Amino acid sequence: MRVYQIAKKHNKETREILEILQKAGIKDKKSVSGLTEEEEKIVNMHFRKEEKPAKKVKPLKPEKKKSPALKKKPEKKKEPELQKEKEEEKKEKAVEKISVKADKSAVQKPEEKKISIEGTENIKILAEKLDVTPSKILEHLLSLGLIANINQSPGKETIKSICRFFGYSAEITKPAAHAAEVEKAEEEKLIPRAPVVTLMGHVDHGKTTILDAIRKSSIVEKEFGQITQKIGAYKLHLPEGSIVFLDTPGHEAFTAMRARGALVTDIVILVVAADDGIKPQTVEAINHAKSAKVPIIVALNKIDKPNINIDRVKKQFSEHGLSPEDWGGDTVFVNVSAINNQGIRELLDMILLMGEMLELKADACGKAEGTVIESFMDKAKGPITTVLIQKGQLKTGDSFIVGKTCGKVRAMMDDWHNKLSVAGPSTPVEILGTQNITNPGDKFQVMDSEKSARKKAEDIRSGIAEKTTEVKKITLEDLYAEIKKGTVKEINLIIKTDYVGSIEAIKDVIGKIPASEINISILHSEAGPISESDILLASASNAIVIGFNVPLTKNVEDIAREEKVEVRTYKIIYELAEDIKNAVEGLLQPEEKEVMSGQAMVKQVFKLSDNSAVAGCIVLEGRIIRNSSCRVIRNGSVVCEGKIVSLKRFKENVREVKLNTECGIGMDNFNNFEERDIIQSYTNVKVTKRL
Repeated sequence: MRVYQIAKKHNKETREILEILQKAGIKDKKSVSGLTEEEEKIVNMHFRKEEKPAKKVKPLKPEKKKSPALKKKPEKKKEPELQKEKEEEKKEKAVEKISVKADKSAVQKPEEKKISIEGTENIKILAEKLDVTPSKILEHLLSLGLIANINQSPGKETIKSICRFFGYSAEITKPAAHAAEVEKAEEEKLIPRAPVVTLMGHVDHGKTTILDAIRKSSIVEKEFGQITQKIGAYKLHLPEGSIVFLDTPGHEAFTAMRARGALVTDIVILVVAADDGIKPQTVEAINHAKSAKVPIIVALNKIDKPNINIDRVKKQFSEHGLSPEDWGGDTVFVNVSAINNQGIRELLDMILLMGEMLELKADACGKAEGTVIESFMDKAKGPITTVLIQKGQLKTGDSFIVGKTCGKVRAMMDDWHNKLSVAGPSTPVEILGTQNITNPGDKFQVMDSEKSARKKAEDIRSGIAEKTTEVKKITLEDLYAEIKKGTVKEINLIIKTDYVGSIEAIKDVIGKIPASEINISILHSEAGPISESDILLASASNAIVIGFNVPLTKNVEDIAREEKVEVRTYKIIYELAEDIKNAVEGLLQPEEKEVMSGQAMVKQVFKLSDNSAVAGCIVLEGRIIRNSSCRVIRNGSVVCEGKIVSLKRFKENVREVKLNTECGIGMDNFNNFEERDIIQSYTNVKVTKRL
């Protein structure tokens, strides 16, 4: 039996059960941890003791003591003594009257008035606080030799003296105190919300089939080849609570949304086929989820199949840092069979329990804010946008801005295509009324009016709107400075190699680098070329991509430049390790980098009288620059490298030739031009060395 199940049995909170176990010397237990029979007995015995009624203790009767003084009759005082006592009583009464008069006179003295100020008030606001006219304050300032108008602030010390003059004691208050009160009031508005769960894993391991079993619908039948083609967002209502499920085309979509700053997922369900085990795509999904620092629940699917070895799959997960609970780890594993509907209820219980432990809350009042899950063009309805509402309430007729476009909510449907008039936090909705389709991860925000939404969208498109603060991507250029500032404590690496054996060799070399002030963490390592998924993971995790003997395509290079991700390829492992070591120690030296200026194709070759040759060319890309370095490429291979010594346009010498322009090119020490040769013009510049 698990901890949370025992808590339900005794109608207690899981926290109380964990405290009882800790007192008994049983530590390292969590809400989802299992208990042995002996541990269950300890908890049960504790609650039995509490249930036993306490024995009634009879109150002790006080003993009656015989007082000898009561038996004796008081002696009668003599007359002279009685007269003395009366005189003393009169004196005491007179003293009391005097003290009362003194007290009354003290009370009648006026108390000093107190006033709270910030020290930045102008004359007008200060006059309102002091309950006087602004002219009286200005008169007082003139008497002090100060000239001011009602919109000026005389300063903190002058404000204090003005307060004293009008009979007030000024107390300076900080505006932050008010901000803290507002923040506390905002926290009180928060209500519990449903957890948002993303299903990830290898293709055809049963992600959508599990979701189909959960929803008891036929999502799979609607999809080509039973593989998810687009992101779906679905909400499940249970007696114990609600859950929002995101079914993505893969971890790339999950990371692409993270790269845009839209982390909407609270829990990741990692689906793995028990008969197939961990695949390369599963490893990528693990690393992407770990990088996002999101709790992971492993769903071992297809357990109904024969000849499965669950322990083998668990061992594979342990090798990737996800050790199961029954092996002493902290990762929850649930055995399920989507086809037979086996283990689905236990999986849902685990999701709800984990959501409860995360204490997820949101503000259900005010204007709605959310994130785009998907967007597509419908032939009949126009642009349709699926949005996950994260805050506030969205109503039909609200004007909104999303990404670089805007719109008005004409209609709103849930995942079952039922029309909605209002949608609160953790609710996925399909919205009709967007002007254009948008990108997954774009921010959705309700505006005051259609006019303000349209103006904001125009400002964003024209670049006038304020840009959100971008997270500075880490590079080896400024790594040492950031370490010294204390802003960087960890450097994340993504390694792609030609062979699997190279990964271990690189990890071993990097592990030997002395780095006392910084932790070098390898987020993901795999054999194969650098892909778009690697760049997106690096962008979302502020990591550096390292390639070892692998190609870098132009498409991936363009994405890296757009995402401002540092990518570096190496052919020698020790050069890689040396660069990281020097960066950590602040010793990274500038390197010479080649910058391509343009390329031209040879159309005709002209032989000159001095046995030299000139290539008649047309510029295909960029521009050709005289005196720049160049290379001749023939059939994909470099034939010669040299320098452009002559560049002519007709008969005139020119400094450069632009795109789609014909010219004559002469090189030093090379005359063997051929038609269709490619001449590349480039320059070498010194830049700070980076990964």
